[in-house]
Amino acid sequence: MSNDQIRLTDLAHGGGCGCKLAPAVLQQLLAGQPQTAGYANLLVGTETGDDAAVWQLDDRHCIIATTDFFMPVVDDPRDFGRIAATNALSDVYAMGGRPLFALAILGMPLGKLAPEVVREILAGGASICAEAGIPVAGGHSIDSGEPIYGLAVIGVAPPQAIRRNATAQAGDALILTKGLGVGVYSAAFKKRKLDAAGYAEMIASTTLLNRVGATLAQDADVHAITDVTGFGLLGHGLEMARGAGLTLTLDWDRLPFLTQAAQLAEAGFITGASNRNWASYGEETRLPADLAPWQRALLTDPQTSGGLLVAVAPERAEDICRQIVEAGYPMARVIGSVTEGEPVVRVGWAGQR
Repeated sequence: MSNDQIRLTDLAHGGGCGCKLAPAVLQQLLAGQPQTAGYANLLVGTETGDDAAVWQLDDRHCIIATTDFFMPVVDDPRDFGRIAATNALSDVYAMGGRPLFALAILGMPLGKLAPEVVREILAGGASICAEAGIPVAGGHSIDSGEPIYGLAVIGVAPPQAIRRNATAQAGDALILTKGLGVGVYSAAFKKRKLDAAGYAEMIASTTLLNRVGATLAQDADVHAITDVTGFGLLGHGLEMARGAGLTLTLDWDRLPFLTQAAQLAEAGFITGASNRNWASYGEETRLPADLAPWQRALLTDPQTSGGLLVAVAPERAEDICRQIVEAGYPMARVIGSVTEGEPVVRVGWAGQR
C-alpha cells in the first residue's frame, strides 16, 4: 500500500484527546505519588488536576509548563500537526499565560509512513506555533507503534494573572468559548460519515488558538479558567466544582454545539472515551431524568482542542462573553452558574434549577 493510501487514523487505536486515560484510571495511577505542596514556589501542581504547572520565579514572573500529545484525529498530516499544537498551547492560555517556546514530541511507526508525511505533521505544528508567535525550539522523537505528535510548552505570566480551575466563586456565571461535539465529529470521520462541511467546521474549531485566555486573565472579574478537552464538559466542569467545593449548574439549552453534533450523536457516532468518561464520574453529576442517552454522550464527549470554561462575576458575564465573541470566538455562550452546595455538576433545561 502506498503512503498516500494510508489513513493516519487507521494506524492508531484512538485519536485526539479521546486517547486520554479515563479520569478514574488516572486517579488510580496518581494515588500515592509524592505531594508537591512542600515547594513554596510551585503555585500549581497536581492537586486539582489543573491544565499546567506554575512555578513562581519572583514577584513579577511565573513560569508555566505543560505537555500534551496524542494520536491522529484526522488523516491529513498537516491538519493533524496543527490540531495537536493548538491543543498543547491551550494549557498555557488556560492558566492565563502566554507561550514562550515549544518542544516537539514525536513518535512515528518507521516503515509505515514516508518521511514527507512526517515532515508535514511537523510543519503543521510549526505553523500554529508561528501563529502564536513562538518557535519550536527542539524536541525528541522515537520509533513507536502508532503515530504520536504533540508539544511541551513553556509560558510566562505575572503572578496576578494566573488563573486556576479551582478558584470559581459562588454566584459566578459560566462561559464556554467553543462549540461542543468534536468527539462525535471525529467518530463520524473515522467511519467516513463526516461530510466536507463538517470536516471544515471541525478543523476551524480545533485549530483556533485559545489565546483569549491570556486576555481574560487580566480582568479581575474572571475568577477561574480551564480548557475542556478529553474528559468532556462534565468532566472538566467537575474538576472546577471539586476544586472550589461548589456546585456547577449547566443549562442544556444554552450550550453551544457544532452544527452537526446533535445529528451525529443521535445517529450513534459516540466515542469509546465518552462512555469511559461517564463510567468514571457519572455518579458526581445530576442530569434531568428525560435527558436522552445521546444528549448525555455530548456532555461527556472528548473535546480535542476544545474551548475554555470560564467562571466570571455574574454582573460582568454578558459583557465578558461579548468581548470573547468579538475576539474571534463566535460560539461563546453564557452556559450556567456556580452556587453553594455539594461539588457536583448539575444539568437542567434553561430557566429550571
